[in-house]
This record gives sequence, structure tokens and C-alpha cells, in this order.
Amino acid sequence: MPNNLFTVANISKELVRLMENELVMGKIVGNDQLDTEKVKHGGSIKVRRQMQYLGQDNNIDLTSYSEDVVEGTVTVTMDQTWSNKVSISALDRTLSFDRYSDMVLKPNARRAAEKIELSIAALYPNFYLFDGTPSTVPSTFAALADAGAVFSDAGNSMAGRVAIHSPTTTAKLAATVSATYVNNNNKMALEKAMIGNFGGFDNYQSVFAPTHTVGVATGTPVVNGGSQNVTYAQAKDTWSQSLVTSGWTNSTAGILKAGDTFTIAGVFMVNPGTKTTTGRLQTFTVLADASSGASTGPATLTISPPIITSGAFQTVTAAPANNAAITVKTGTGGSSYSQSLLLDPTAIALATRPLDIPKGEGLKTSTVSGEFVTMSVSSWVDGNTLAENMRFDMLWKPVVLDPRRGMRLTS
Repeated sequence: MPNNLFTVANISKELVRLMENELVMGKIVGNDQLDTEKVKHGGSIKVRRQMQYLGQDNNIDLTSYSEDVVEGTVTVTMDQTWSNKVSISALDRTLSFDRYSDMVLKPNARRAAEKIELSIAALYPNFYLFDGTPSTVPSTFAALADAGAVFSDAGNSMAGRVAIHSPTTTAKLAATVSATYVNNNNKMALEKAMIGNFGGFDNYQSVFAPTHTVGVATGTPVVNGGSQNVTYAQAKDTWSQSLVTSGWTNSTAGILKAGDTFTIAGVFMVNPGTKTTTGRLQTFTVLADASSGASTGPATLTISPPIITSGAFQTVTAAPANNAAITVKTGTGGSSYSQSLLLDPTAIALATRPLDIPKGEGLKTSTVSGEFVTMSVSSWVDGNTLAENMRFDMLWKPVVLDPRRGMRLTS
């Protein structure tokens, strides 16, 4: 008698269930906050950025006051895929479904979940809020709470905060929250990764927490030219700008790497609500690798946040002065440091969609969308060997919706 459990539909359901049990970051970040129809089978869409307004104080007459609606957008391109194929002999198909799940589905589900987790972690260079001391692993409540204070100064809500730490950082923090560990092996990955709520964050452990390698970062860098600020209208879609600098070591490839952070003398962060200084120098992140030129060590950096000095989206107290000193905060050139991710779940969205798989004679396909992921399973039989070929396909994209809602705590 044929085993009715071995249907493409049942296999795809089981595969999605197993994948979702393996996710940690994939469940923490915002899920499916994008326009479903426009990215149903791939393609690109634009997602609106959240608006901010100033308003008018102490005057209820708005006759001569108004604010233009200038929407920023984030372009989301569904272009990340993962595929695999296995061949199952007629004899192997006599296995029980449980053994089949253990031998075929679980390893593939784990690998697909790893790809999602890695893709989310790879977004860390977008986050410019930065705290901690390179080469010093956070190990106390104060270390996380201090980072939380920076996060609050940046206008982030106290509700729903999460922190994702490397195993090493988790081990250092364990003494603070040793009683909160969950040891039940039957629990899903997210529950097993949870290490407690402290410092204002729900804290999780992940082997996929990112590691950043600093660029060469040598020289005596300064801002090359004053008044390098921009308007929100200029930066609204990328939340970035170019910054002309000099004083780096001459003619050096990779003088800074994407994800390097720095401060500029005299340029302070403002609270996005009150527009008053937080008393902290604004940290900027480099969004693309940069090299220095000859003579004076010039380098044009692509940075975030944009230097906006007025209006509803003001980010800093003032534009940097010419020759204002630049201080790299990420660490020693060429060294690598683990980065904890501190997030409001609205910082990142994870979109998964079904691939448009053509139907053909002898090809069976089932696509299942779970709460967090979508996976397609296709099956066809080799008439010569009776082996069943089965392929697994996934289309997904994690995207930073709002860089202001994320932060890095270095180790």
C-alpha cells in the first residue's frame, strides 16, 4: 500500500513547520509588513517611510502655517532565493515518514532557516546607533542599560525592544540572568534562545549575530569642506548622503568598510521629538566600502544618517565644520568584533513569497506559506530508476524599513 503521508502537500507543510521551528531572528523582526499583491511573485515595490511633523507651538492660528507631505520610500526587491534538490530511491521511500523527515526534511529546513538568519544579520551596517567598547564583551546589566539609554535618546519606544547576542556575549551576560534560561529540549529555537528580559530588552542568543571587520582606518581624518548637510527631501529615499573627507592614510584600499562607525567633532545627536541635543556625539555608519586617494588621503564616504540640521527629520545639532576631526568608533583597523543587534521589531521586515513555478506533465508542486516563511516543494519521477527527484525553493527578502529603530552594541 502506498504511504499517503508522502505527498508533496504534506511534505511542504512539514518542511515549513520545521523551518519555522529553527528561526530566531526570522521570528523577532517584523513580518510581512509589505504590500502583498505587488510582491506576490517577486519584483520590486516601494514602501513608505514613517512620517514626522513639527507642528506649531503656542499659536492655534494655522492660517500661515503648513507642512508639506514629503514621503520617503524604501525600495524592496524580492531577489534572494535558496534551492536544493534531493533524489530518493524507490527503496528509500519505504522509510517511515518520521525517518524521512529526519534524513531529508530536517537538514533542508535547518539550512533554509540558516540562510534567512544570515541574511537578516547581514543588514547590520545600516544601523548607525552604536555603543560599547571594542574588545570588551558586555557582561553587566549596566552595559545593556547604557545602550538602551542611547536607544531611548534616539526616540525609540520602550515597548517591544529585543536584543540579539552572540554566544560569547550571552555567556558573559549569563551570570546576570542565569535563572531565566530555558532548558527544555522540546521547545522551538526561539524559546530556547530566549535568555531573559533585562536592561529593557527581551534578550536572545544567536550564532548568527553579526561580526564586523574594521577597515584599515588609519590616518588623521577630518571633514573636507564645511556645510555638508542635506535636506530631508534630498535624503528621504536612501536615508544617506555623501561626506567628503581627507587626512586618511594615502592611497589605501578599504580605508573604511561598510559598517564602520565614526563621530564628527561638534556634531551631536538630537532627540527626534524635541530636536534638542542629547549631549552625545552622533554616530554615523559607512554604507559602502571606501578607499583613500593620493596626496591628502581624500575619501568620499556614503554615510547614514544624513546630516539634517532643521525640520521634522532633523538628525544633528549642526553641520560639521571644515577640518572637524573624525573618530572611528568601530575598533582597531583590520580587527573583528561581534555585534549585538538591539532592535525595535519595526526596524526590519522579512518578506517571503512563492516562486512562480511552471506546471508541467509529471511535475507536482506544492507551495505552503506559514506564519513567517514560504516554501515550494516540487517532485518528479525518473522513469528509468523509479527515483523521485524533489526540489525545495524559497524566495525571500529582509529589508531595513527604518534605520533609526536599530542599534549595535559591540563586543
